[in-house]
Amino acid sequence: MISPGVSGLAVSLISLFLLNEQPSRVPEAKKHDITVMTYNIHHGNPPGKPGTIDLDAIAKVIKKSDADVVAIQEVDIKTGRSGHINEAAELAEKAGYTSFYFGKAMDYDGGSYGVLLMAKVPLFDMRTLLLPLDTANPSEPRVLATGKVSIDGRQVTIGCTHLDAGETDAVRQLQINAINKFAATVEGPFIIAGDFNASEKSPVIRSLDSLFTRTCQNCPQTLLEDGNFFAIDFIAFKGKSDFIIKEHKVIPEKKASDHMPVRARLEFH
Repeated sequence: MISPGVSGLAVSLISLFLLNEQPSRVPEAKKHDITVMTYNIHHGNPPGKPGTIDLDAIAKVIKKSDADVVAIQEVDIKTGRSGHINEAAELAEKAGYTSFYFGKAMDYDGGSYGVLLMAKVPLFDMRTLLLPLDTANPSEPRVLATGKVSIDGRQVTIGCTHLDAGETDAVRQLQINAINKFAATVEGPFIIAGDFNASEKSPVIRSLDSLFTRTCQNCPQTLLEDGNFFAIDFIAFKGKSDFIIKEHKVIPEKKASDHMPVRARLEFH
């Protein structure tokens, strides 16, 4: 025999179940994005101020951009010209980035010189690829630094590079070919950002475009040197299907470095 109290409880539970039962709804797909910035910081030396290092100005620009990942070129680690400071560590701290990776290109002035990746989420699987040079006419070593980040459960490879600054495209062409060869082996989304020292109409950038999709066409000026009114700093992603370009912006900051930073927001496809 079931007592009235237990019977009432059973009826109440059944009623509650029936009242709460609703037609099932398929949750809407969420759209996630990643914001990337590239910035050649001229080792923290503002244009027109020889010998001055102002990382606070650089960090302020980066922090205001609120980028998830930042690719930085011309970074010094404990060199004499930069006062023997670790620019990578200081920039990460000042700009509020919890993870960073320095890709060394060469020894310089008692320290190291190269490129830097900073991220608001952990970087992992970092590596530095030394790019080819013309052995007959040696120039500064250049690298591609890469690392992976996980954004909303998606692993994305991020690359930072700074190509040769010679007057001709010969060495830059060797370097972009090496980057494309490496990129072809990378599985999953791959975003590259940096100073390519080449205009978008050059053979070098045409080679980049053969594998990557840049976040701009007819890109706004990024270099502040007299007479150079074109873009040489780019952000691009491999293929065409991983991202939708939501924003491309050259930040009009002309005092902290001789380049203006570039920011792009990419939505996962």
